[in-house]
Amino acid sequence: MAFQSINPFTGETLQSLAAWDRERTESALQQVAAATPAWAATPLLQRCDLLRKAAEILRTRKDTLAHLITLEMGKLYTESQAEIEKCALGCDYYAQNASEFLKDEMITTDAGKSYVAYQPLGSVLAVMPWNFPFWQVFRFAAPALAAGNTGVLKHASNVPQCALAIEDIFKQAGFPDGVFRTLMIRAADVKAVIEDPRIAAVTLTGSEPAGRSVAATAGDNIKKSVLELGGSDAFIVLEDADLIDTVKNAVISRYLNGGQSCIAAKRFIVVDAIADRFVSAFKTAVEALKTGDPMDPATTIAPMARLDLRDDLHRQVQDSITAGAVAVTGCEPLAGSGAFYKPSILDHVEAGMRAYEEELFGPVAIVIRANDETDALRIANESRFGLGGSVWTQDLARGERLARQLQCGAAFVNGFVKSDPRIPFGGVKASGYGRELSHHGIHEFVNAKTIWIK
Repeated sequence: MAFQSINPFTGETLQSLAAWDRERTESALQQVAAATPAWAATPLLQRCDLLRKAAEILRTRKDTLAHLITLEMGKLYTESQAEIEKCALGCDYYAQNASEFLKDEMITTDAGKSYVAYQPLGSVLAVMPWNFPFWQVFRFAAPALAAGNTGVLKHASNVPQCALAIEDIFKQAGFPDGVFRTLMIRAADVKAVIEDPRIAAVTLTGSEPAGRSVAATAGDNIKKSVLELGGSDAFIVLEDADLIDTVKNAVISRYLNGGQSCIAAKRFIVVDAIADRFVSAFKTAVEALKTGDPMDPATTIAPMARLDLRDDLHRQVQDSITAGAVAVTGCEPLAGSGAFYKPSILDHVEAGMRAYEEELFGPVAIVIRANDETDALRIANESRFGLGGSVWTQDLARGERLARQLQCGAAFVNGFVKSDPRIPFGGVKASGYGRELSHHGIHEFVNAKTIWIK
């Protein structure tokens, strides 16, 4: 079986699904290809009305869908509910704003009339991860479908029920058959789908190796691609930061979703003047987190999504400790059932250690001590990643100045990095390219066509 739905809290196998064979995949692609021209010709307002209906279904079925997320990948139920709400918000946002984003852009030239028309590219393949199994998909689907593209989803193998539920939402909302299809295919089959002439473009959210592979195939076939890859976001704490507020947000940013977020704060770069006080307060707050059943409102830290991911994380931690990092708290798996890793802090992390060089995708915070503001900025920017970053200081002008110098796609001052439909989302360097959300996101998969009339 290619697709295993396993509860990370209990280890119970919920469902096993076989991967599609070539014939079934071909049938789905034929259906999408047949639907693509008619969907592009569907009036924009009608497409937006269907997005509003999808938002209504998401809200109506919120608790059921949230429960499914928690069962398949272990997220706290309250966080799963918030994820479904965010998907509905994304649908509503593009339903409300797509007309403005896609309207013809008039340009004065020596022609009698000239403008840019934004027209759909065709069918877009989305290769999506398990950590936000609904939001990652809707973040792509809402703008792409609003723009008149059709969508094809290859979801992560450990969330097959979420993948099928997403397709069902669009069906129930009244989207025509073939406008959005989930392909139950293996990772090894993705290359052939990208190469298929019926696919116009591809977007991927996932690991750096997966991004390199998808980008190479898309490039070989001269197809547009958008990549949102890993991150090792800097969380810079300056000496004048509000310690109580900073620690509170540090805990949220690092341990949300069991620490399994690309834009989680991962590198806590703290200037020496406040480092000891920050680590002490951070340790107290982290040790107050409670592991347990993710359906229980009293639980504040979820299990990791899979045991193999937990084991990989532990090897990174162990290797870093061997190299000289200091275990402040946690830094080991939790005994018993479930894919739990203790909420952890590694201090005195330095260049050359795995924790310094690599992304730690789980509930482990690393503390890197900096001499001063200049040193903190240097450390933040020498990472090969560039997804997000934040600066914590009571001097907002100072914070903004540093934020502008961070080499990343999103820089926040006195707030942890998060996605919002109203602002663009994406990274630079090894964190990928292109943008999702806002008007930037909807423009990624359209043809900006120049119209010139004498």
